[in-house]
Amino acid sequence: MKCWLSSLVLVLVCLSGRCLASETDLLWDRSQAVPAVAELRALKEARFSVIKPYEFDKDGYRFLHGVAICFHKGKLYASFGHNQGGENTDSEQARFCVSSDDGKTWSDVKTIDAGDEAGIGVSHGAFLSHNGSLWAFQGAYRGVMKDVHTRAYQYDEESGNWVGLGKVIGQGFWPMQQPIQMDNGSWIMAGLKVGDGNPAVVAISKDDTFENWDVVTIPVQAKGKMWGESTVIVEGNHVTNISRYGQEARALVSVSEDFGRSWTPMAPSNLPMATSKPCAGKLSSGQRFLVCTTTADSGGRRSPLTIAVSRPGEDVFTAIFIIRDGVFPKGPGESHHKAALSYPYAIEYRGNLYVGYSNNGGNVGRVGEGRELWNNNSAELAVIPLSDLRVDE
Repeated sequence: MKCWLSSLVLVLVCLSGRCLASETDLLWDRSQAVPAVAELRALKEARFSVIKPYEFDKDGYRFLHGVAICFHKGKLYASFGHNQGGENTDSEQARFCVSSDDGKTWSDVKTIDAGDEAGIGVSHGAFLSHNGSLWAFQGAYRGVMKDVHTRAYQYDEESGNWVGLGKVIGQGFWPMQQPIQMDNGSWIMAGLKVGDGNPAVVAISKDDTFENWDVVTIPVQAKGKMWGESTVIVEGNHVTNISRYGQEARALVSVSEDFGRSWTPMAPSNLPMATSKPCAGKLSSGQRFLVCTTTADSGGRRSPLTIAVSRPGEDVFTAIFIIRDGVFPKGPGESHHKAALSYPYAIEYRGNLYVGYSNNGGNVGRVGEGRELWNNNSAELAVIPLSDLRVDE
């Protein structure tokens, strides 16, 4: 009797529109196979630019990672973590470039925070343009990834400088996606908690000061190593978190039905995904999207860079397009069969999806030893018309 009642409840929940039990691991349309790289759909009208090339011989910077992008008053801003030393050491800086022509060309690199406080590194993060102000939320730490926290900044457009507001989120929180305002008025920002098993987390702010956040750790069902860099899709009170896994090349997924305050246990989905930071969201077309590397045969390789999309109004992804492969002879950008294209960040603006990402160029021409060679990337941008992402009904 108990088993029969449980089955009935599951059926009723599924018929209500969303299945919250055994179906929570579904990200891909199980009526078809996930395509292999050779079977990916092509984008017809995407354009590309280089935000910041790797040029150690000119500027002495090795590490570059974690591109974030945002339109503010008609200009496109791009930020990233930048380091003349090794990745995530205390010489790391939060830096940015600006484009006045829709991302076609870019300014010289400027600095959000040079991490001048002794022993503090400031790295990549997220942007938000809200009520006429441009905000930046940057991951920071002491030494090498100790006391990880998030610092907030506001852009002073007259001086061109960033005003630091200090630490606004603790508990190991590193932001991975821009804050998104939910229907209840609160803001949610997806991230990673460094420490305690490195789970996926979200931070929730109740007001527009962005100085007071609650950190909600997502419970974990997945077994083994995890590095919970995560992203959210917000649909009313229903929020889906998709996270990187460390144990295998597979997307992890969890759902919330109360604006991110409680979550189902984070579990492996039915969608392969490289062990890299993902970026997801909801397009104005009603389609869900996920940018990372999601193919049947790429495994943990961080190429090609892909975008999975759903049909309008549906929950599962049903098509995957290739944004670009490592080998990209038509350019611009570095082209190499071993190139890693990773850590995407995507925003919609005026009929296009803008995707910033890292490109390590196959490590060709990189200089250094050990940690100094980690993520020696260029920063690049792809601009994809939404019409290129339509799928057949």
